Order: sequence, then structure tokens, then C-alpha cells
Amino acid sequence: MTRRIVIVGGGTAGWLSAAYLARALPRPPHAGGWTITLVESAEIPTIGVGEGSFPTLRTTIATLGRSEADFMRASDATFKQGVRFAGWAGGATPGHADDDYFHPFNLPLGGDAPGLLPFWLDSARDPARPAFADAVTAQERVIRAGKGPKRAQDADFGGPMNYAYHFDAAKLALWLRDVATAHGVERIEATIAAVDRTASGDIASLTPLVGEPIAGDFFLDCSGFRALLIGEALEAPFHDVGDVLFNDRAIAMQVPTQADASIAPYTLATAHDAGWIWDIGLSTRRGTGCVYSSRHMSDEAAEAVIRTYNGVDLPTRLLRFRTGYRTQQWIGNTVAIGLSAGFFEPLESTGIMLVEVAARMVADMLTGPLDQAALAGAARSFNRQMTARFAATVEFLKLHYCVSQRRDTPYWRDNADPASWPEGLRDKLAQWRHRLPSRFDFVVDYETFLPPSWAFILHGLGYATDAGRGILAAQPEQARDAIAAFGKIRQAGLQAVANLPDHRSLVQHYHRNH
Repeated sequence: MTRRIVIVGGGTAGWLSAAYLARALPRPPHAGGWTITLVESAEIPTIGVGEGSFPTLRTTIATLGRSEADFMRASDATFKQGVRFAGWAGGATPGHADDDYFHPFNLPLGGDAPGLLPFWLDSARDPARPAFADAVTAQERVIRAGKGPKRAQDADFGGPMNYAYHFDAAKLALWLRDVATAHGVERIEATIAAVDRTASGDIASLTPLVGEPIAGDFFLDCSGFRALLIGEALEAPFHDVGDVLFNDRAIAMQVPTQADASIAPYTLATAHDAGWIWDIGLSTRRGTGCVYSSRHMSDEAAEAVIRTYNGVDLPTRLLRFRTGYRTQQWIGNTVAIGLSAGFFEPLESTGIMLVEVAARMVADMLTGPLDQAALAGAARSFNRQMTARFAATVEFLKLHYCVSQRRDTPYWRDNADPASWPEGLRDKLAQWRHRLPSRFDFVVDYETFLPPSWAFILHGLGYATDAGRGILAAQPEQARDAIAAFGKIRQAGLQAVANLPDHRSLVQHYHRNH
């Protein structure tokens, strides 16, 4: 018996889910195979400004069966090796070494373990001590040199450095649509007028303004902020976290660049009085935007911030958003994926990553026969895991603000107030004043960001801690090994800079020569 999945909404969330499920689920004529139909309306524009990603996207794109060059050409993609934060730490000179740090994608030497961290902490009095990310990975040196993460001859989706991508979001959605339809996904262009329910409350079909009802056995709500199915029809509660993450608006501006201009191999996040500015380099333009809290800055002031930052008079686009997530993202035979499930500011590019996780979980849970008990169990498991992942992401994003030593405006002072911190984050920070983070601080299956990511933010911002104090003297043999390891990392960084190509030249190779 053939089963039917109906996806409401296109964009990155809808078409990525469709493309992935078309590859992961059994299709007719296999017994129990799924057909997939995506319904999108030309009258409803997509948000189209999420231009950064997480390294997981490499695995997802590889799963779709297309080459890295095909993906990069179609979406105007460049490489991203992490995030550079400028002006967040409250250092004496914004933009300089005391107020400029990286969250690279490479794990420190030793992986998730504390490894070299305590020895780095105990060397704080050494004026020659490098930044934490530079001390424990070779990637910061590569990033600052403007190098790509791999060489032209490296295999698809792999290379010496861990990486993700920047891309044109509208072009990526069109490419994903082509991939999905090539694998048998049916596309229907229609505007949904009504959602039809069964006696048990499940969704039975969707009635468009024009045409016949579109019936399905399982539905994905990728309708964006509207949340047509999960919100309007099924009334799933929304957990607002605006009291923790204050930013609720952004003003975006696209800035053309010269054909020979360098392309930063990272996302630049520059702090301002009431938020931050993103700056993402593509091959022909930079995507920029001022993210801010409307409680702390007016729209007019934010417009002035982004215009001053870019120094050009170009069109802008105002985006309003509500920060939070559905506490029930799977109800009955319907799952919300993407903006309909929840939204966070694009500080660490979590949006597409959460779509990837949700699509993979749905694919696993829809494999095999599904009776009512199995479907209900899948819903409970999905909701438990996704809400925990969203909650953990809230804590990690808040970390960027509450640990900062900036106290120069009401916005930064309000972020430093522990009353705005989630309880779990308050507990972690209280303990980390005196000990190193441990694996018991994290439920790994719910974490998007592993302990090293927390360390990059904590120590990039200069978090004050007693952890590691005295270890160099107390453990002389381990200290000698650590000092030798720091030296090897430094040499590895120098060698990587010498061997890796300029970022723009690598991007041009993928766009033109594959």
C-alpha cells in the first residue's frame, strides 16, 4: 500500500525536507513506499536571508547524490570555517586582539575532552599566550590568512579543515527543488484555503483556493512563521524566549562586491549598541544585516547602523520575528519543520541545522509500518528530543551575551542580568567559575554545540575562572607534553596556511572548473 507525505511550503525547509525524504524513505513500487508532494504558493514569499550553515550540511548535501561543485555553483556557495566575533568582549579596543575572537569549526586537539584547556588557562600571565582558538587548533591561523578549508584536489565534502557553507538562500531553495523533483517529488503550486481534519483530529487533506483537495497520510508543516498546520490548525503552544534572547528584528542589506575582492572564509558578527551585524561573503556580493532588540533600539536607529557599517546607500529589508519554539512540533500525523517549529536569530546558523535534524528524525521514524501506537510513540520521542535541542540552543546563544564584559549600553547591561539567564545556564556558569566543563554538563544527544564550542565562546570572551590554576606546576610532565602540543599546533597552522589556497581562488575553482 502506497502512503502519501504532503509538505506545505517550499523554501529551504520544505525543499530540503522533500529532497532528503525522497532519498531516505522507500518509494513505490516497494511495499509501504511513500509518495511525496510539496505544495507551495507563488503568492507567499520565502524569508530568503538565512545564508549560513553548520558543518552538518556537507553530509546532508552528500546524501542527496549531487556533487559539491554542482551544489556550490547553483547556490553561489562559498566556504565557511566558523564565526568571527568583533566587539563582543568589551575589550579596550574593539576590533583588536582583546576584543576579537573566533569560534572555529575544528575541534581542539584532544576532541571533546578538556585536553589542553587547563594548561592554557594557567598560562594567563604569559603576555605571549595566543587566543584560545589559536592555541588549540590550526584553523584560526588559516581563517585569519583568508585561506580555504581544502585543496582543489581534495574529495567532495572533505578536506584538512572542518567547514560549512555560505550561500544565496533563494538559489539554494531552487536547487533543492530541482534535486527533489528529479527524485520523484511532485510539486503543486497552490494557495491553501482550508485544512480538513478527520474525526480523530488528524489532518486529512488540504483544500486549495483552486483545484481538488490534496489528501495525505502524513503532513510536514514548512509554511514558515505562519505555521499553517501546526499553529493555526492544530494550535500547538509556542514557547516564547524573548525574555532571554532579546533580539526580535533585523534589517538586511545586500552589498555588491568586485570580482577580484577577497571573500572572508567565516561569518563576521560585529556587536553594536543593541545587537550585532552579520556579514557573509559570497562570490558577487556580501549579505549583511543589523540584528537588534526593538526594546533597546528603534527601526530608524538600526537602519542608520547598517548604513553606517556598509557606507553605501542601498535598499534594505526589515524583518520582524518572534523568538522561541513549539513545545509540540509533532501532533498526530503532522510535523513542523523550519520556521513553523521555531526560530532563533542567525547568530550561529542554527536554522538549517535544525531542519536537517528534524528531517533525519522523521525519515527514521517513518521507516517501516506505522500503527497508531507507533505513530504516537514517534511523536512523543520527536517532541522530547527536539524541544530539548531547542532549549539547549537557547542556552548556548544566550552565553554569547551574558558572559560579555560589555556594560556600555542598557542592552548589554540587561543581557548581563542573571534574571534573564535560563536556569541551566546559570547553574553551568556558577560551577565553571571554579571547575572545567565536563561531559555531565551536557546531554550530548540534545546538543547542537559540543563542549569545545562552549569553550571557544567562554574563553574568547575572557570568562573569569579558577579552573586550571596551578596545573603547570602541579603536573610538570603533563605540562611539558602540553607545551609540546601547543608548539605542534602552531607549526600545523603555519603549514596549513602555506599549503591551502586562497579562499576566492578555491571558490572560483569549484564554480568554474568542475
